Amino acid sequence: MPETTIAQASFDSIRTMHETTIQPDVTQFTPEIETLTAPIYERVRHVIPEVEWAVHAPLIAAINDLKRQRNAVILAHNYQTPEIFYGVADVCGDSLGLAQKGAATDADVIVLCGVHFMAETAKIMSPDKTVLLPDMEAGCSLAASITGADVRRLKAQYPGVPVVTYVNTTAEVRAEADICCTSANALKIVESLGTDRVIFIPDEYLGQYVAEQTDVEVILWKGSCEVHERFTGAELREYRKSFPGIHLMAHPECPQDVLKEADFVGSTTGMIQHVDKERPDKVVLITECSISDNVAVEFPDVEFIRPCNLCPYMKSITLPLILKSLQTLSPAIEIPQDVSVRARKSLEKMLAAGRG
Repeated sequence: MPETTIAQASFDSIRTMHETTIQPDVTQFTPEIETLTAPIYERVRHVIPEVEWAVHAPLIAAINDLKRQRNAVILAHNYQTPEIFYGVADVCGDSLGLAQKGAATDADVIVLCGVHFMAETAKIMSPDKTVLLPDMEAGCSLAASITGADVRRLKAQYPGVPVVTYVNTTAEVRAEADICCTSANALKIVESLGTDRVIFIPDEYLGQYVAEQTDVEVILWKGSCEVHERFTGAELREYRKSFPGIHLMAHPECPQDVLKEADFVGSTTGMIQHVDKERPDKVVLITECSISDNVAVEFPDVEFIRPCNLCPYMKSITLPLILKSLQTLSPAIEIPQDVSVRARKSLEKMLAAGRG
């Protein structure tokens, strides 16, 4: 899966064919807009119907114009819908990867198409950039399951035991932790600390997955993702029955009975890489639904059976809200400096230990 979409390249190449800059009406699918967005639609036509494209295309044109004017970069998580992922995003990927790539750009403005904790990560890693989240209500059930005060109580209950926090938490929680981890490197981070015990927060299922692979005692917190916790092992067995030969891939935020039924367990980036390497005939990605549409664009030879567990927070990010955010340069993410500095330290410790 490429880190950048074809959106910007397509727009730039087509604009050189026109003597004047097209200023699209964001409500009208004009012949000019149709021509301008045709290369993008050609890529996604098997996941976005024509009738929907007529609505999306004017907004895509307007957003791509405005982000140039603002010197903005749009970062889209793997769970975003295809019209965002392929239509306007400059960088696509998992939450930490987005923040790192955003920090490496010379953009003045970052528009984070994801959820609140991801925008906080981007701000922590790019403190001098304006970081926008099109919908401030785009939260996360997992991140909401724990607070900084909860972490302080855990540290008092288990004095001297290091706290490992999954990056899917607020800046406040990361500021209280000793080190962060991702779903891809959680085991490596836990074992890198050289202790007999660790406190692992907040995802109980990811923590259980790590605990099964290490001799380190893992003290868990009862947090979970409302999307992944709904999957069951019985569902996966039904997929095998209904689709003989299907390849089952699950995110480690899923319950243990799901992971035991899966052929592969990994992060969203890990899943994409695994599909690229193995090229199974049929596959189910046991994670948020939209990733299947996005990966299917890259691998048209693979049949994706789509489990439809949607994240309501991810879906609150829309093209109209992205456009409004660029127009108003709001809502902007702000983090108290002391919290940002401490949260960045826990991220830097993880990066020093290695991502994968």
